[in-house]
Amino acid sequence: MQVDISLTDVITTDEVIALYQANAWSAADKPESLMAALRNSHSLVTARISGRLVGLGNAISDGHLVVYYPHFLVHPSEQGKGVGRLMMAALQNVYANFHQQMLTADGDAVRFYESLGFERAGKTEPMWVYAGNDH
Repeated sequence: MQVDISLTDVITTDEVIALYQANAWSAADKPESLMAALRNSHSLVTARISGRLVGLGNAISDGHLVVYYPHFLVHPSEQGKGVGRLMMAALQNVYANFHQQMLTADGDAVRFYESLGFERAGKTEPMWVYAGNDH
C-alpha cells in the first residue's frame, strides 16, 4: 500500500466532508467554517492512497514555541495501518523542537498518541466550550 503524505496538498470540500462524516465528526456539519479553518492552519498534512484522501491533520501554531493539533483523523477503513504515524512524522519534521506540542485525545486515540510519545499534561484537566456532539 503506497501512502502519499503531503504538507502542500490541495483539498476539496467534498473529500474533506466525506472523511469527516466517515469518522462521525460534527465539524462536517459546518463545511464552510471547516474548510476555512483547515486552509488557514499553520500546517495541514494529508494522506492519500491512489489519490483518495484517507487522512488529514492540521496544526495551529505561533511558529516558534507552541503547536496545537486540533484535527487529526484517518478514514476508519485505513486506521491501524500506519497512516496516522506517517502523518504525525511529517508534522514532527516541522514541530519536533517546539517547547510545547498539544492535542486533545479521547477513546482509542489516547493509546495511539501515547505510542507517539504524547502523555497527559501534568495534572491538567481538559476544558472547553464545545458546540459539537461527537464526544
